Amino acid sequence: MQTLPHREAVAEQHLYAQGFRGFLPRFRKTVRHARKLRQVLAPVFPGYMFVIMDVQHDRWRSINGTFGVSKLVTAIDRPVPVPAGIVEALQSSSDLVGLVRFDGGLVTGQKVRVLSGPFAQAIGALERLDDNGRVRVLLDMMGGKVPAVIDRAALTAA
Repeated sequence: MQTLPHREAVAEQHLYAQGFRGFLPRFRKTVRHARKLRQVLAPVFPGYMFVIMDVQHDRWRSINGTFGVSKLVTAIDRPVPVPAGIVEALQSSSDLVGLVRFDGGLVTGQKVRVLSGPFAQAIGALERLDDNGRVRVLLDMMGGKVPAVIDRAALTAA
């Protein structure tokens, strides 16, 4: 389902009030504004969210008139289902708030991208993993390798 710009949370609340279950995968993102850094929860797919429904039995046409919803993604006047396994994989890597963790399968020596924090969008090599959720990364900065200790949830494979 497509939502109005920056209205994913509003659409999710109104769909829930109508009896629909939605899934809005989010990740922690660092936003820079006026030389300040802050972390916000941002949707993984901006402008879209998933709705769990039975096309045969649910009154799905009412979704198009819901606050925050732009339209259902349809083909030939029927909602288009997401291929099996995609939403389930996102849900299995999410916590209770819907915060998706992209750090699964990280291995030492792998190229990684920093998703949040002061080094957001920096690329580096994963040097060490520990059990406390912290990792040591050698970031490619200023023409050399700069070591940084970063939270594991702030990394994804590059």
